[in-house]
Amino acid sequence: MKNSIICKILVCSLWMVFPWGMSAQKVSDKQPWSVRMAESEMIRCPESWQLDFQPKLKWDYCHGLELQSMLDVYDRYGDRKFYDYALAYADTMVNADGTIKMYKRQEFSLDRVNSGKFLFRIYEQTKDEKYRKALDLLRSQFDEHPRNADGGFWHKKIYPNQVWLDGVYMGAPFYAEYAFRNNQVEVYPDVVNQFLMAARHTYDPANGLYRHACDVSCKERWADPVTGQSQHCWGRALGWYAMAFVDALDFIPKHEAGRDSMLVIFNNIAAQVKRLQDGKTGVWYQVLDKSGAKGNYLESSCSAMFVYALFKGVRKGYIDPSYLEVAVKGYKGILKEFIRVDKDGLVSITQACAVAGLGGKNYRSGDYDYYINETIRDNDAKAVGPFILASLEWERLQEVKAIVK
Repeated sequence: MKNSIICKILVCSLWMVFPWGMSAQKVSDKQPWSVRMAESEMIRCPESWQLDFQPKLKWDYCHGLELQSMLDVYDRYGDRKFYDYALAYADTMVNADGTIKMYKRQEFSLDRVNSGKFLFRIYEQTKDEKYRKALDLLRSQFDEHPRNADGGFWHKKIYPNQVWLDGVYMGAPFYAEYAFRNNQVEVYPDVVNQFLMAARHTYDPANGLYRHACDVSCKERWADPVTGQSQHCWGRALGWYAMAFVDALDFIPKHEAGRDSMLVIFNNIAAQVKRLQDGKTGVWYQVLDKSGAKGNYLESSCSAMFVYALFKGVRKGYIDPSYLEVAVKGYKGILKEFIRVDKDGLVSITQACAVAGLGGKNYRSGDYDYYINETIRDNDAKAVGPFILASLEWERLQEVKAIVK
């Protein structure tokens, strides 16, 4: 396997330097932004397992995020290459018996669940039982996943008692969709609780925002000794949380108890996102509760996540139509501030925080200096995927406007 992967990397590297057919290296500016970005990623990463700068196989939430967005592009525009690109990753990673390469259930990491979402559609298309078994395997993680006393899932087994906003996105939408597709109505209260629980633990009454995470035991060094909360509201953490709402609500019945409370929280998120939108550029800062502070910077992944969540929230009726103006301003701001196009038409999105977390071996304190000094890079999957999703919403809006005219 190791030699095979090395060979793939060498072949792909040669393909990038000496392409067999220059047309494959160019992206037409006549296409919608969603298609242009998806095609650009496929050129940068000829093998779908290479997404997010990976040198070897990895079952990762970033792959799930991008491939989910590419399947949405396929659904919208019908170009089979986007589906085939996603299928290639699924076929590579999922074994014949439904086990998944590089996935270790016993680690109980919510991050490892997110990639499962795109398998629902792969199974629908192929009817290959290995994908159904893989979905069942990922779903089974929730049966034994460690929890706090209020039912909230730990972010990972190695982070006991910790609830991260990131983790709600990684687990809850998959959990909701599996329940919907398999008629597990008894699961809905647990799904809803993940959202409400996270809000209770991370809400900051001083500014109406939700902080990155909370250690319910208040033992972790980064945690407030009284509240257990981390120090700041990190933009992308709130972005994950916002996307989790609009994606999970697709599958939660309108009559389900607690759904109205979810909408109250999402409406508050929308209000805070509107309040903190940079007036000049229309996008958002890396550390939201320090917007405009020295050293803080406008960050692309959270901006794309907010725009996607607002666009979809308005379309689905979760928030007031007036938020459409915020989303449009944000989308235009992303195009101006972060999107770059090279001579061959390849689209890049700049100014994305590579990663940010709390605790761990190389200890992350979660203070202001930590967040603003993490690595910044172009074409991070956490920016690419949401940009494609936001672009699809924008393109849908343009189609509606054209019909109305």
